[in-house]
Amino acid sequence: MSVTHTEVTAGPAELEPCGQQDHPDCGVRDVLDRVGDKWSVLVIVELANGTRRFRDLQRAIDGISQRMLTLTVRRLERDGLVLRTVYPTVPAQVDYRLTETGASLTHLVKALADWSLEHRAHITRARETYDSEHPDHEIR
Repeated sequence: MSVTHTEVTAGPAELEPCGQQDHPDCGVRDVLDRVGDKWSVLVIVELANGTRRFRDLQRAIDGISQRMLTLTVRRLERDGLVLRTVYPTVPAQVDYRLTETGASLTHLVKALADWSLEHRAHITRARETYDSEHPDHEIR
């Protein structure tokens, strides 16, 4: 894959056909993989505040590269969570907003963020304890 590769590619769950269409896990894993990944969550959080242009998103999400933001918004658009609008200007102006389905995720993402903040200190202490008791395990 080249450094500039920005095609939306199928993930492992999409490449393997679901053997039993009525199985409860069928289709769930790939959706959870998308909405649960770090960058998607941060894009959803930012777009919950309203429509944003690409550069505004990139500035608001600390540490995200242009390539990763491009991949993330394309995947979210493909999943029907983000709407991309291109305006016929020179240069072209592009903005992003949550669809109704994407907006319905915001309360779940906020609940997860609130839970994370509430339990951050406990998790930090648990990690420190685990790491001190298992110095040879490399899972960071």
